[in-house]
Amino acid sequence: MSSLWAHSPAPGTSRWHLLADHLRSTAELARRFTVAFGGGEVGYWLGALHDVGKASCAWQDKLAAVASSGRPVGTDHKSFGTRIAHERGLGPFAGAIFGHHGGLIDGPDLQGAFHRKLAEAPGNVLSAERELPGLLPDLPERFDPLVPVDWREDRLVGEMALRLCYSALVDADSLDTAAHFQGLASPRVRPDADLGYLYKLFERRRGEELAGRGGTAVGSLRERVYVDCLAAAERDRGVFRLGAPTGAGKTLASGGFALRHAEKHGLRRVIVAVPFLTITEQNAAVYRRLLDEEGAEPAVLEHHSQADFDDPAVGRWARLAAENWDAPFVVTTFVRLFESLYARKPSTMRRVHRLANSVIVLDEVQALPHAMLAPILDGIRLLVRHFGATVLLSSATQPSFWALDEFKDVPCTDLVHDTPTLVSDLRRVRYEWQLDPRPTLADIADQAVAEPSALVVVNTTANAKAVFERWRDAEPDGVAWHLSTRMCPAHRRRVLEEVRARLGRGERVLLVATQLIEAGVDVDFPVVFRAIAPADSLLQAAGRANREGTIAEGGRVVVFAPEDGGQPPAYKTLVGCTERQFGPDKADPDDVAALGRYYRNVYSELNLADGQHVGQRIQRARQRWEFQTVAEGPMDASTKPRDRKLAFRIIDDDGIGVVTPQGAETPDLRRELEQLIVELRQAPVADLAKLRRLQAYTTSLHPSVLKGPGVTALLRPIFGNEVRRGALVEWLGEYDDATGINLDPNMEQFVI
Repeated sequence: MSSLWAHSPAPGTSRWHLLADHLRSTAELARRFTVAFGGGEVGYWLGALHDVGKASCAWQDKLAAVASSGRPVGTDHKSFGTRIAHERGLGPFAGAIFGHHGGLIDGPDLQGAFHRKLAEAPGNVLSAERELPGLLPDLPERFDPLVPVDWREDRLVGEMALRLCYSALVDADSLDTAAHFQGLASPRVRPDADLGYLYKLFERRRGEELAGRGGTAVGSLRERVYVDCLAAAERDRGVFRLGAPTGAGKTLASGGFALRHAEKHGLRRVIVAVPFLTITEQNAAVYRRLLDEEGAEPAVLEHHSQADFDDPAVGRWARLAAENWDAPFVVTTFVRLFESLYARKPSTMRRVHRLANSVIVLDEVQALPHAMLAPILDGIRLLVRHFGATVLLSSATQPSFWALDEFKDVPCTDLVHDTPTLVSDLRRVRYEWQLDPRPTLADIADQAVAEPSALVVVNTTANAKAVFERWRDAEPDGVAWHLSTRMCPAHRRRVLEEVRARLGRGERVLLVATQLIEAGVDVDFPVVFRAIAPADSLLQAAGRANREGTIAEGGRVVVFAPEDGGQPPAYKTLVGCTERQFGPDKADPDDVAALGRYYRNVYSELNLADGQHVGQRIQRARQRWEFQTVAEGPMDASTKPRDRKLAFRIIDDDGIGVVTPQGAETPDLRRELEQLIVELRQAPVADLAKLRRLQAYTTSLHPSVLKGPGVTALLRPIFGNEVRRGALVEWLGEYDDATGINLDPNMEQFVI
């Protein structure tokens, strides 16, 4: 065969893609992505072998037959390279080749899977073998010496190494293939950024912003935190902890630490991950203001489910960078970060190799789900100890992770020298307790009315609506506001903007919200009423009171146990642990020692170390290199489907996605969204750009709402014809301008 091809020409061109060129280019890119964590040669040969099965006569003939139609070849090409890599010493690392299109499979199934595929067409193997010496004349007889020793000796290290190598392979393959079809001379890879320059730019612009604010006591304490963080950035790579109170300027301090630390140690990028979209957008705006320059390629990539990559103002760059985090400063969510790390599909895992040799800032780290702490903490440990990362754990309510086996031997450096003193110096509130007798929600709503401005935080959407209805007709327009997940994200964003503006002008505001207002949302009220909740939520709510320290006697935080209030089922154990440590004649929620006792009590009560706990079961699957089991759950021996409840998940993705065009700001926008829904229903294949356009108007409802009479009739499927868990539907019912989706308050008692 005179020429072997990897890909047919791009539409409108006659340039075919030589297989030898594709193998070498993919290999070089994969080496570039893996060399930083000691896997350069492993990455190279995974790339070089990933498509050698395309050398078979059958594959080449089929490519020629379908080239003009653009249809897939449909002939297996992954198994031949998998066999070579496996037999010559890469062993289970050959799973990266086998899964480079369909995804990683469970390691114990690998050998049987590729042997079965090869046995289906032995002639293909023979013809590909004849071409192999010409394609890869330098192919080693053995790969064993290329695999780092610790990857072989520790199964969890090896499992993480395969995840990173797989990510590098699929990213390299995608980039080289895209370059061919786009007519580029070489793959599009951004040169490594000068993080030293970005750090200096960050410092200069931060100084300019602070110079215009004037000196305050709180400002001086924030500067102290910032200076401590920069000093700690000079330390060696590892795990760091920023336990400064709410309002201590953690966003700027952690950003300054990350950039200086990356410059000091030659790290590749900064990745900031947060739990909630509201914080992602808020933090990304801060970092863009300090790091992006007009006329230059942006430094900051904001990547989450509500990021609009089709907006011309965002540009094509952001859409491409989001696929593999090819940016020097990434702001994302816990869901994107950890569900990518423990995924198995190529499109999700392309970005995972970027975690190596990076500074990873986990902001509001107390919000990491308890059920997943074992694999999350173990992943952090491995990335730091074996793959060159530094991880910063930032929170006003630092969890006691070191009480858990996965973290007990991990060294940690505190960025702030004396946290208890800083907590005392930054204390801007005084706590009051209304636990016995228990007030009603109406009592609390009326107490809030008596204040100049007040925030009420409750545990369910139904409770939030009940408080708001108490205010709705009694207060003038613009005073009473509501925030909950019954409202679509665009609606919530508008409310937050208006609330902040009114507070900034000194105008009266009454706001009731579920817990989405907590953990980093920048609002400042003189009084906060917080329904009894887990201790970290109490302290986070307190951070919305007297945030700037302008009230000399301190803001008020009233913790109450509502007689008629509800709470999510998951709160029961956590609230019990809270009540043991905090309350009248006990500690306040900002007591550092009491918080430590609280977290240890929580971990014990939730049995996180028990072998049957979901986190421990995921860890055992990781030990066995069962990638599909980790990502999708174990297979039921009798019925065969996988149990997704035992898969790795940051959040339960089995809610019902509800699109609410009624949440649009203008009638014209609402009509546009309704038309998009019609077009999506009629299209044979979903248009991803149109789906992204709807994301800002899509909220999630717990499946329990389907039990309510008549609710299903108000939910019209956008795809398919069934309303069920995981479906995307259109809301046909009432959407209140203030409170969003209008359901009977008793139907849904969950914070989503």
